[in-house]
Amino acid sequence: QVQLVESGGGLVQAGGSLRLSCTASGRTFSGSAMGWFRQAPGKERGHVAVLDWSGGNTYYADSVKGRFTISRDNAKNTVYLQMNSLKPEDTAVYYCAASTRPISTTTLTDYAYWGQGTQVTVSS
Repeated sequence: QVQLVESGGGLVQAGGSLRLSCTASGRTFSGSAMGWFRQAPGKERGHVAVLDWSGGNTYYADSVKGRFTISRDNAKNTVYLQMNSLKPEDTAVYYCAASTRPISTTTLTDYAYWGQGTQVTVSS
């Protein structure tokens, strides 16, 4: 059974930092694109950051460019999201996702596997 388990969410003040982790089990994703998506209350789920199988190509939402960094450790089957200079508008449930393809996209339906999500709340 494939599982993606996120951790690292929580409550932080504006300007603070959090590091999210997502560890996969049940299969290896070293040859797959992975990414982070988020969903705020009343809004659709959207992409935050994605990267391809090698970690060499990354794509960020405009709202997080320069503040968030996505990375992966294929040996640990884990993807990370370092979030700095957090803003109240970053408050959302953050989801890890894994594709069956090596090249990353920002399209949710291209990702076959999803974690349960971790809450990130940024207070003003």
